[in-house]
Amino acid sequence: MQGDTQDLQQSLSFKRIGIPIAIGVMVVGVLFWHKFDASAMRQIQWNRLTILFFMLALLCLIIRLGAYARRLMLLSDGAFSFRKALQLIFIWEFSSAVSPTNVGGSAVALVVLAQEKIGAARTATIVIYTIILDTAFVMIALPIWYCLYGSQILGRGDFAGYSAGGWEATLLVAYLLMCSYGMFLLYALVRKPKIFERIAAAVSRIRFLRRYREQLLQLGENITLASRVLFQQSLSYHIKAFFYTVVAWSSRFLLIICLVAGFVQQLSWSEVVPLFARIQTMFVLMAFSPTPGGAGIAEVLFDTLLSDVVPGGIGVVLATIWRGMAYYFFILMGVIILPGWLGQQVARRRQKQ
Repeated sequence: MQGDTQDLQQSLSFKRIGIPIAIGVMVVGVLFWHKFDASAMRQIQWNRLTILFFMLALLCLIIRLGAYARRLMLLSDGAFSFRKALQLIFIWEFSSAVSPTNVGGSAVALVVLAQEKIGAARTATIVIYTIILDTAFVMIALPIWYCLYGSQILGRGDFAGYSAGGWEATLLVAYLLMCSYGMFLLYALVRKPKIFERIAAAVSRIRFLRRYREQLLQLGENITLASRVLFQQSLSYHIKAFFYTVVAWSSRFLLIICLVAGFVQQLSWSEVVPLFARIQTMFVLMAFSPTPGGAGIAEVLFDTLLSDVVPGGIGVVLATIWRGMAYYFFILMGVIILPGWLGQQVARRRQKQ
């Protein structure tokens, strides 16, 4: 446990927090330099509608947090209160923000939940099943959007350098990768849970991973236990878990739509669903970003894929506001919450000694 808390303390280091912030600031700076248009900014109508949609964007952020907290409470079988679940969600989001997007915060989440003493099987269930739920939402939604709107989910290409074929190929690769590991986890949990133990044993034989042999073998056993716990649950349990997943992810996308509606004020109701589809596509492309929390990549994708919706010159401004609310906010909250949580774990360990 001491080693785990030390690893979490390292996530508070200036290097871990400063790198994603620095990348984001540099990319935003470049975008401002090349694309910011003061005349376009002056065309924004700062009125009650702008304030209303900004408040709705904040509401989307709150709903997202609430949905994730409720899902965590459900998957933990009520082991956490709503307040405790929110605290853990903030830590989970913080770990995702300072980790490469293609790695995510799942590994840290496993460590964090393990400190809460909810049991190895339940801990593994929560982390693995949330990955499956998140992936399932993408696997189901993206083909529907593509059937309805085709390549329009990648933007209309009304700008120089746009290549629909290139973006479609990138999206296809990202989608297939997500489907592959999602289906593998689901198949292993449902049909062959013992496969995780064999994989963990094989990986633990790699020379530079031998020192983690005990942890890897334990992880394999935990996943086997997780399978038994997970599929003892009722159908309503899985429906609720997926419902909270859809609400949480939809809130992410609606936050951006609210910002666009508030600052552009030219968005019709008929454009909301296609824009929702395009934003979800953007998040799929972000899923394999090598930068922490997609820093830099997210801003570029926003300015690129939404260029026909957001007038030229203010796209970078909206991207900065969006990332401030949905990304840097969680870094700030993690810096505030994580030290207190670590202190609680250290105090608990000392009491047992």
